[in-house]
Amino acid sequence: MNSSEFQKKTFLLLLTIVSIAFGWIVWPFFGAVFWGTVLAIMFAPLYRRLLVVTRGRKNLAALATLALCLIVVILPLAFITASLVKEGVSFYHKLQSGELHFGTYFHQIINALPQWMVDLLDRFGFGNIAALQEQLSVGVMAGSKFIATQAFTIGQNTFEFVISFGIMLYLLFFLVRDGSSLSRRIKLAIPLSMEHQQYLFSKFITALRATVKGNIAVAAMQGALGGLIFWILGIQGPILWGVLMAFLSLLPAIGAALIWAPVAIYFLVTGETWNGVILIAFGVLVIGMIDNIFRPILVGKDTQMPDYVVLISTLGGMALFGLNGFIIGPVIAAIFIAAWDLFTVVEKSG
Repeated sequence: MNSSEFQKKTFLLLLTIVSIAFGWIVWPFFGAVFWGTVLAIMFAPLYRRLLVVTRGRKNLAALATLALCLIVVILPLAFITASLVKEGVSFYHKLQSGELHFGTYFHQIINALPQWMVDLLDRFGFGNIAALQEQLSVGVMAGSKFIATQAFTIGQNTFEFVISFGIMLYLLFFLVRDGSSLSRRIKLAIPLSMEHQQYLFSKFITALRATVKGNIAVAAMQGALGGLIFWILGIQGPILWGVLMAFLSLLPAIGAALIWAPVAIYFLVTGETWNGVILIAFGVLVIGMIDNIFRPILVGKDTQMPDYVVLISTLGGMALFGLNGFIIGPVIAAIFIAAWDLFTVVEKSG
């Protein structure tokens, strides 16, 4: 019973149990740990440059990196979130008071449609205009109520948010400072050859950086431009709609158009032709071209994944992990492809 094989199996069982237990303990702060790790990987090149500037003083270089991360990423994001919450609550109150009534807008669209299109709607079972109008109003009200509820929830859970945010910053400092040594220890624990480890780790880092930089850059540009054109055209809640376009633009090809296209159709069918034409032209030629030009360059080219794989992995990741999934999904897909490529090479060489 005391054979080396039995001891090895016992140790592996113990290792598995304590690893699962540790993951269970850390899970309540998964978001803080996840984003601390992501930001540490993203800002690692900056830390290495600052380490040279500070002449090898690790703590100073890590503190400087943390400060720049706050200025460049976290503070602007906090400002946008605060503005979104404020505008979302205001939008909800306008809906409740009747100042905004999407059912009326929908009714205007139906009245402006030609008879052949109304007949076509009837043929496909959409002829009950009153029922559709009611469903639309209920859906919009529910969505707005969700935004308002989340705003109140954020206010009620301020303490929990502050704790998670503090943990993320604290963890980020040490991950930036000790990232290289932690990476080496992880590699030593993985039972693969150094060549295979280096290949998989490089694919992981490349996919993570490409996904974060590419998706966030595209989302930020599309959201900002979408909010800008909404503001120029006098549409209420430009920040709210801009953030929604940014969020939806995480879905390649179809994202931001889910917001601006219905508004453009509304303009066209209600007689505001120029506003509709301007919004369609801007949506297709400016917002759409950002997705078509920059996303393949920033995401697909580096990860070497087809657009359909990026789309499916993004949707699947967000379905399983929420907002964090737009990073987790494509990264897992990239590692999946890299692992099978490596397996194919090993099998052929063997």
